[in-house]
Amino acid sequence: MKGKILIADALHPVFASRARDMGYQVDDLPDITRQEVLACIGAYQGIAIRTKFRMDAELIAAGKQLRFIARAGAGLDNIDEHAANQRNIILLNAPEGNMDAVGEHAIGMLLSVMNKFRQADAGVRQGVWDREGNRGYELRGRTVGIIGYGFMGKSFARKLSGFGVDVMAYDKYKTGFSDQFAREVSMEEIVRQADVLSLHIPLTAETRQLVDDEYLFHFRKPIFFINTARGEIVNTKAILNAIETGKVLAAGLDVLETEKFPALANEPWYHELKANERVLLSPHVGGWTFESYYKISDVLADKLKQL
Repeated sequence: MKGKILIADALHPVFASRARDMGYQVDDLPDITRQEVLACIGAYQGIAIRTKFRMDAELIAAGKQLRFIARAGAGLDNIDEHAANQRNIILLNAPEGNMDAVGEHAIGMLLSVMNKFRQADAGVRQGVWDREGNRGYELRGRTVGIIGYGFMGKSFARKLSGFGVDVMAYDKYKTGFSDQFAREVSMEEIVRQADVLSLHIPLTAETRQLVDDEYLFHFRKPIFFINTARGEIVNTKAILNAIETGKVLAAGLDVLETEKFPALANEPWYHELKANERVLLSPHVGGWTFESYYKISDVLADKLKQL
């Protein structure tokens, strides 16, 4: 036996099946609570999680035998990476598994906000036939700026390739990544030229609240804004302010600074956000499709096999 793995969240069964084939003993307990994990994690060499709870320093310290943490998703922001690194615990994630879902969701949000689908649908349902008020914009000929050119950013760029747009990408941690889908540029060039801005970066201390009033002020042209990355990267009130001033024409937000109810409803900006017809919202489902549910777990199993 290679060791014991605790699956502490709802993963596709393919992960457990493949892990057992590799020789691991797997306890698949998707309903287990954080306190129950804290009590038993010392017996496991690996744990697989999604978003139910944070793998904080306390849990990591309790996992005396932990060799790896498998995160069924793209980001690692719900894992205390410093605590894991101090113990030489390997962190596995699976951005390859949901990159297509995120890329398609971003495209869908962009087309929706540019063509006022939400507003138009609501009008027709209310007996209003307003063609002029729902006149949209075309993507063709516009410049799309992508911040972050990893799996998600490149997926979005690839899916834009048939729209006749100029795609620029900035990534602070990469150079020489221009390809047939996007050209590498500086942040200054994106600020000068972008008609569309889409975020595809992880949440870190450096990126938290990156998009604020000052950041948006410097854009030369009014932009359509899409965020399918992490909500805490963006100051939501700054987006609402920029819509008010015309700096942002419309925004598609799959992620928010505060997520889930009732916490979201208690935010001071929430009622303004939900009343704004130029904002399209979805509940952090950009990477969560029927297909990605399988692919994420399959990719994790591939990476587990490489350990």
